[in-house]
Amino acid sequence: MKVLLVNGSPHAKGCTYTALSEIAKTLESEGIEAEIFHIGTKPIGGCINCGGCKKTGKCVFKDTVNDFLDLAETADGFIFGTPVYYASAAGSMSAFMDRIFVASRKGLFYLKPAAAIASARRAGTTATFDQMNKYFGISSMPIISSQYWNMVHGNKPEDVLQDLEGLQIMRTLARNMAWFLKCKEAGIKAGVPYPEQEDKLTTNFVR
Repeated sequence: MKVLLVNGSPHAKGCTYTALSEIAKTLESEGIEAEIFHIGTKPIGGCINCGGCKKTGKCVFKDTVNDFLDLAETADGFIFGTPVYYASAAGSMSAFMDRIFVASRKGLFYLKPAAAIASARRAGTTATFDQMNKYFGISSMPIISSQYWNMVHGNKPEDVLQDLEGLQIMRTLARNMAWFLKCKEAGIKAGVPYPEQEDKLTTNFVR
């Protein structure tokens, strides 16, 4: 089993990476493969709602979004990490999240567990945490929680390493993710069927 962790910070080895590394280390101690994917520093434009991805299963813009979607095929769970910018996810991470969830191939995220983590110097983490979780709640993805909201604090990696509670939250999150994945695997082996899926209905409020 494998969990794909996404570093949504422009800093490849900054505070968000430090938190994700604590998660990855704990996942591997639980027998779960962990890979950290950095979205990079090149500009990531937002979704333009062109519909091209529905024909090909890939975004029409050839960038890190498609690189992630290819990797996601082999992942059993996901953890998305972002720094806090003005009480929300970093702009590039917001664009990345919009596009991967619009462009994802049918079933790519279905019933795969996910979690979000936020990294901040001081505040804005809970608003960012809420924003990130909305992607999972609309995609039939079980949301993995921890003993507290998934956040770390610090202005540089050395600060995060001093946030003992934050690091413990990351480890607890990792263990909860590992437990869920093992339970899901056991259920599949025992023959527990997936939930019945109805044809999706979309409505608006115009009468």
